[in-house]
Amino acid sequence: MTDAATVDLYFIDMPADDGAADAAPLVVIHGLLGSADNWRSHLKVWQRSRRVIALDLRNHGRSPHAEGMRYATMVSDVLALLDKLSIERAHVLGHSMGGKVAISLARIAPERVASLIVADIAPVKYDHGHDDVFAALERVREGQPKNRRDADALLAEHVDSRPTRLFLATNLVRNDENVMALRVGLAHIKSGYGDIIDVPDGDRPYEGPTLILRGGDSHYVADDMLPAAREMLPRARVVTLKNAGHWLHADQPEAFQQAVDAFIQAL
Repeated sequence: MTDAATVDLYFIDMPADDGAADAAPLVVIHGLLGSADNWRSHLKVWQRSRRVIALDLRNHGRSPHAEGMRYATMVSDVLALLDKLSIERAHVLGHSMGGKVAISLARIAPERVASLIVADIAPVKYDHGHDDVFAALERVREGQPKNRRDADALLAEHVDSRPTRLFLATNLVRNDENVMALRVGLAHIKSGYGDIIDVPDGDRPYEGPTLILRGGDSHYVADDMLPAAREMLPRARVVTLKNAGHWLHADQPEAFQQAVDAFIQAL
């Protein structure tokens, strides 16, 4: 699939509650600059009915930093993790960039995907849209703040939205020099950004059951993108969550959890 070497991804593995051990597991893949940690409250809900695994993609969270952000490359990382965990087949949920990873996984290795849930992303090429975010993170890297308050002030030089700054701050950790440092591989992410905004990898449609969840207040899955989605995901059902933006799982957590549960339970 790709010449890039796979990396050993960090993951959270939450076993199913009693009585649900036989259900196919759910694998959760975060979006750009996110991490598995962002999904912990959701994992606790979904583990009532099945084992749940949330992972950190390369250059994110606690996973290693490495060159290469092609979707086929990230799929190789995910498949290596599934093999490591002896998971032959799973329901796969991906948000934003993670949704494109999930679509690529379903197209490249459909035999490993019991169903696909794509959260607020379409399988299309997007315009550049993260220059301010990258500038904010670079400012923090250069400014070496001593605490989160100072880090927020540096982020605010480029990002007005406080919710966005709080999200970006999840990528900060205190290092050995006692300053707030980035834990993401920002240089690799920036150099691979052209691949990130591009279409998912794979050379065939995914014919399995698919749910596309989109935020009613988000522009990421506009109506004019749906034909492309259905060409790549012919069995896709589209559900719109009201009063939700791009981070629909944070804006409407209960509705999001219930939509995912209902889709999987109906299979």
